[in-house]
Amino acid sequence: MSPKALDHDSINENVKRAQYAVRGELYLRASELQKEGKKIIFTNVGNPQALGQRPLTFPRQVIALCQAPFLLDDPNVGLIFPADAIARAKHYLSLTSGAGLGAYSDSRGIPGVRKEVAEFIQRRDGYPTDPELIYLTDGASKGILVPVPQYPLYSAAISLYGGSFVPYYLEETANWGLDINNLRQSVAQARSKGITARAMVIINPGNPTGQCLSEANLKEIIRFCHQENLVLLGDEVYQQNIYQDERPFLSSRKVLMDMGQPISKELQLISFHTVSKGYWGECGQRGGYFEMTNIPPETVDEIYKVASISLSPNIAGQIFVGLMVSPPRPGDISYEGFVRESKGILESLRRRAQLMTDGFNSCRNVVCNFTEGAMYSFPQIRLPPKAIEAAKRAGKVPDVFYCLKLLEATGISTVPGSGFGQKEGVFHMRTTILPAEEEMPEIMGSFKKFNDEFMEQYDDHRGYSRM
Repeated sequence: MSPKALDHDSINENVKRAQYAVRGELYLRASELQKEGKKIIFTNVGNPQALGQRPLTFPRQVIALCQAPFLLDDPNVGLIFPADAIARAKHYLSLTSGAGLGAYSDSRGIPGVRKEVAEFIQRRDGYPTDPELIYLTDGASKGILVPVPQYPLYSAAISLYGGSFVPYYLEETANWGLDINNLRQSVAQARSKGITARAMVIINPGNPTGQCLSEANLKEIIRFCHQENLVLLGDEVYQQNIYQDERPFLSSRKVLMDMGQPISKELQLISFHTVSKGYWGECGQRGGYFEMTNIPPETVDEIYKVASISLSPNIAGQIFVGLMVSPPRPGDISYEGFVRESKGILESLRRRAQLMTDGFNSCRNVVCNFTEGAMYSFPQIRLPPKAIEAAKRAGKVPDVFYCLKLLEATGISTVPGSGFGQKEGVFHMRTTILPAEEEMPEIMGSFKKFNDEFMEQYDDHRGYSRM
């Protein structure tokens, strides 16, 4: 009997090759345990509101009014909603030409919101941009250079579309710094295999590593991409998540423009941002944008054609993007409350980043760099030989084995470092810093108890103590 169209043997091999560790084996096992009644702490994904972060009040008020515009006609609306939220809701509804949130928009996104994004970028970077080169999207997410460790969405997407994943390794001992010589070696190795590198991804601040790129590092990357004729893809979705003062966030676009001509007019750059991260944490709203720099008009037309296949990004997500790039301003009724809420979230995240780093570094055979930005810790777990042997007997990758044992013992759901890529013989895990601050001591205490007992069980005490 011939196979049917959707039998497993018949589906596209690219689909089978695509892997997304964040929702992989560990997550599925955690979901099973949850159904069995075990308390699970899902630190595997950067999903702030799922771990208790409260949504910001002002944007939710605006969206509520946009979703239910009949409330604006109620004579008592001013008793429930502040005047600036009412005004902003009317503003966004006017941008939909009266159609509201239930109709498609332009495939590139609502023009008025794209204009707000352009104004935000100009305020941030000091250089104007064209709203026609900004596309609103449902979130932010051929041969492509990708950092390792990397966010597995990139490797999964590259596999799905039949591209070639070209890794370049970040240096853990240099706080996950980037070595240009390593980049050159990666390109040379790809060419030796007949692969032509077309693009390079940087994640700044880093996921899963949490590092913030310096201006000098960004300039090196830009020069490298220019020399190698690579389009630079700047994943900058964590630009609000900065937990140290030495290296503030700098956008790739600002650094490129500061470098001046000819490079500022020649390097092709696409930058991404989203409402899912930062102090917004609106993952479920699916709002984001990308901006194109130095992309030829004919290519922009092709990108528009591809975007039009999906008809329209979701309208509520687009409005959230508008609110993110144009929040309440000094003098607005909601300004002080908005600043208090957003500042409180960021200050708490900074404390949690330190608590988690200190907690990991207090554990046996665990070493962790400080989380400078983003939402994650990525500790190295120095697994003893006996643990690696036990993992092989169980048919598991060693860090998967460790993370499964952690999950079963504590209910803490993490992602093994092998899902992000890592050097041979080195093992990590990724966890978010998002659990509630008041729960962090208990969580880290539970981790330490598990880890130290695990190490005692498998450590032969021959040189694997913490350094």
